[in-house]
Amino acid sequence: MGSSTPMSTANAAHDAPTPVLRRAIAASAIGNATEWFDYGIYAYGVTYISAALFPGSTEDATLFALATFAISFLVRPFGGLFWGPMGDRLGRKAVLAMTILLMAGATLGVGLIPSYDNIGFWAPTLLIILRMIQGFSTGGEYGGAATFMAEYSPDKKRGFYGSFLEFGTLAGFSLGAFLMLGISRLLSDSDMESWGWRLPFLVAAPMGLIGMYLRSRMEDTPVFRELEEKGQKEEDTTTQFKDLLIGFWRPLLILAGLVVALNVVNYTLLSYMPTYLETEIGLSADAALVVPLIGMLCMMVFLPMAGALSDRVGRKPMWWFSLTGLFVMVIPMYMLMATNLAGAIIGFAVLGLLYVPQLATISATFPAMFPTHVRYAGMAIAYNVSTSLFGGTAPAVNDWLINRLDNNLIPAYYMMASCLVGLAAMVFCTETARRSIRGREIPGSKEALAAESAPANA
Repeated sequence: MGSSTPMSTANAAHDAPTPVLRRAIAASAIGNATEWFDYGIYAYGVTYISAALFPGSTEDATLFALATFAISFLVRPFGGLFWGPMGDRLGRKAVLAMTILLMAGATLGVGLIPSYDNIGFWAPTLLIILRMIQGFSTGGEYGGAATFMAEYSPDKKRGFYGSFLEFGTLAGFSLGAFLMLGISRLLSDSDMESWGWRLPFLVAAPMGLIGMYLRSRMEDTPVFRELEEKGQKEEDTTTQFKDLLIGFWRPLLILAGLVVALNVVNYTLLSYMPTYLETEIGLSADAALVVPLIGMLCMMVFLPMAGALSDRVGRKPMWWFSLTGLFVMVIPMYMLMATNLAGAIIGFAVLGLLYVPQLATISATFPAMFPTHVRYAGMAIAYNVSTSLFGGTAPAVNDWLINRLDNNLIPAYYMMASCLVGLAAMVFCTETARRSIRGREIPGSKEALAAESAPANA
């Protein structure tokens, strides 16, 4: 106990001033918003995209479009392998300025692809290429943005400030969904199918430019600069992947397990839900779009509260509550969603609020699993490998299993299985709330605690 005050004072001395911290939050969150804006317009416009860019029946074209959505996630680990080590060597800021431009450019490009009727198989081919570029850039974006946010945040408020990264997630997704829904209400079906669906994709260009401007005007994180000044940052990226596997296999596996739970729930609830409600439950197209939007707006209200609560009670209790609650409630809520529109709204809102304790604490929990010199690479690689295998594929897997097994509760079973994986990983997770994430030791480890207490004992 005697070392806590000196340690807190030492850390506070390196904390960024409040105006700088606010700019850092905005610079981080807008990248996440741009990423999820893309997912929002793709998920909410998938029926128009499939009709415009793919051949075959409506059911086949939709499945192809969802599979193409999944393809971008298969590329994400390569992006993590490329951008992660670069972010540890060159700094977080330089990499994040590049990734947001690539993400926004790929999203913009989708809106410019000529239809299948005009260029044949070049249409789905170009879509696949652009989705791969988007996935490659996103492989460096999320790990970097979470690292950037965590390293700028004060140790005692990392959960609260980090929650705004996921506020950006839901804000971007909701903006994309509202745009697609609003345009579909203003235009006729024929106009929407021929050119209207493209308009939301064009908005990605200014979002990317604003994000690059904000990031280019920021200094790198205080934690990274401190390590750089000491000459302890990673210099040799050629062996970093091997060093990660040998020296940090345990946090890599724990993080990957937590991401299975996190992103199966995430992409099943957010990306696949409009398709599920329309094609499997029988809601109208507009109702199927409105239900998740109402749920996401409710989630946004509670995100900062959940983040602040995690600073007091810890990250692990929040995850235990969320994973257990989802496991118990997912089948009843899916059955409720199948009743009518009101049931769908209530069911989605309950699942969304149970998911909030995970979502609010991602950028406080995951970056803190690695020391500073390998944090960007460690998070980017583990997060994206797990996401590519289980998260981004969730919409296509759910759709395929429902069609093959003729069971509308498949998404609920899939979410339950992912929660079990997350619960198993949580057993081995170290609590890092209010702990320093500076230095070359794993935060919360015995070595890190000894390093924290050393100045006070000197």
